Amino acid sequence: MSMRDLIPWNRSSRVPVQRGEEGTPFLTLHREMNRLFDDVFRGLDLNPFRFDRVFDRAWSWPSIEVSENDKEVRVTAELPGLEEKDVEVQLSNGVLAIKGEKRTETEDNDRLFSERFYGRFERRIPVDDIDEDKVNASFGNGVLVVTLPRSAEAQRNVKRIAINGK
Repeated sequence: MSMRDLIPWNRSSRVPVQRGEEGTPFLTLHREMNRLFDDVFRGLDLNPFRFDRVFDRAWSWPSIEVSENDKEVRVTAELPGLEEKDVEVQLSNGVLAIKGEKRTETEDNDRLFSERFYGRFERRIPVDDIDEDKVNASFGNGVLVVTLPRSAEAQRNVKRIAINGK
């Protein structure tokens, strides 16, 4: 076997068969289907079972972190390259919405390749039992922090449950 046969994109179309498996039509069909899918996804330059990292990032941008305790819910969003005027925060019907747009600094015809994300974005985070009058948002150094205090009733309704050992 030559080194060229070990490289998947240079292998011949003939599927190698192990001894005793020459007459198994289902195994031959299985190998041929695998080869076809390998060829298709290699041409698209994508992993067949997972989107490329660039697509993952675009669908979930901006990155957020949600933390909570008995008194408040805190949402932190990383928005590098944006200013306060580029971001809008809304709270409606128990859903916190973070919206905005990141604009490009250069013309599209000047760009040869880019992995940066540009365009409109929106993230929606469901929140319950929030005192809407005391919600606070701050923005600095590309980081948005939204503090959502829990309502007094929600704080009273928290019940600690003791964990008993065996």
